[in-house]
Amino acid sequence: MTDTYDLIIRGGTVVSHDGIAAADVGVRDGRIAEIGDLAAGAGGEVIDATGLHVLPGVIDTQVHFREPGSEYKEDLEAGSRGAVLGGVTAVFEMPNTNPLTTNTAALEDKLARAKNRMWCDHAFYVGATAENVDDLPALERLPGVCGVKIFMGASTGDLLTEDDPTLRRILRAINRRCAVHSEDEPRMRERKHLAEASPGDPSAHPVWRDEQTALTATKRLIAIARETGQRVHVLHITSADEMHYLARQKDIASVETTPQHLTFEAPGCYAEIGTRAQMNPPIRDGVHRAGLWWGVQNGVVDVIGSDHSPHTLEEKAKPYPQSPSGMPGVQTLVPVLLDHVNAGRMSLLRFMDLTSAGAARLFNLSGKGRLAAGYDADFTLIDLKAERVITDAMMANKSGWTAFDGRTVTGWPMMTIIRGRTAMRDGELADSAFGEPVKFLDTLTPAG
Repeated sequence: MTDTYDLIIRGGTVVSHDGIAAADVGVRDGRIAEIGDLAAGAGGEVIDATGLHVLPGVIDTQVHFREPGSEYKEDLEAGSRGAVLGGVTAVFEMPNTNPLTTNTAALEDKLARAKNRMWCDHAFYVGATAENVDDLPALERLPGVCGVKIFMGASTGDLLTEDDPTLRRILRAINRRCAVHSEDEPRMRERKHLAEASPGDPSAHPVWRDEQTALTATKRLIAIARETGQRVHVLHITSADEMHYLARQKDIASVETTPQHLTFEAPGCYAEIGTRAQMNPPIRDGVHRAGLWWGVQNGVVDVIGSDHSPHTLEEKAKPYPQSPSGMPGVQTLVPVLLDHVNAGRMSLLRFMDLTSAGAARLFNLSGKGRLAAGYDADFTLIDLKAERVITDAMMANKSGWTAFDGRTVTGWPMMTIIRGRTAMRDGELADSAFGEPVKFLDTLTPAG
């Protein structure tokens, strides 16, 4: 009897929990049905993956798509379009929008805006404030919520949580792993004059927001996390000091870094691309970049997120420090990291762990993050040998640029498949968007 599938991905090299090997993948009803030799199987659709690697769908756990804050010239549609063009099957979006995502109404508005407009699957963080602490236990359990986000360093309006008493209240209130932007706001205020004394020179950015600014905040965070018994996820680590410190805190703290912090190096990046390299926390010198790679290679880093945070080139052209911090990144996450794989800085299995399995492990994803029978049929198909030049013109983000403009990379996403449906093939999008909210084991709701 011939097994039949809705989709067969045939002839590729599968990257999974079982290693890296030639295999076919059969899909039924949007889920993986079987992995192996399916030469005798029949499929409604058959994809020839000869010469390609088939990975679990890449998950970007930190993006800022900004909607409905139109002043940022970005939205959920454009951001998610860039995601699937870049091989990303799901994203977690941050709460510093306008209005802020700090209550049920704002979350429901985001979910409504995402329906039939977001190309990839998605979840949203709820922002923690002094005012909504009592509501957080209910908010973090709502459908489509990936967790609570705290900004210890300067951010949008009321999302700033710089004092320990409020931080302590928040961590005591919630149950799920809490994501934290860890920079010490009092120290940044004290040092702001260092940026203002260097008008037009973005290389002053890591001088102002120095490595001690990050380490001080992270030590405060860990002390309170231990006191309250709360798990924390420390976002976009930028310094060797912090990485080595967090290596001793893995029982309660998970760690993220970004492709740009692993790739660029100060002060050269500021001389080369100016304020395009400006982000928070800053890109630092080669000693710190080496410390980040130490964290990747020694297993301290759990996930790599893009921290996609677009601003227009007009905004970025303002003289530093009036220029805004942030850069687009969701569309370039996969090719930039694959270039590092080809350069021997990480293995393909480590890439898989950092971009899919790690997210599933940290956030208790339901049916995602693993290439295994019964899981969602989310795949990122890559050509490890493809050489491309990343350009501004390729970018789907409305601001129309990338910090990696002109960079040649080896390794490229060729197909993005979400729940068994092709969202992107050879740079061409599907006819329509079909992203859905991500589900989490911590917040599954009963049927009926």
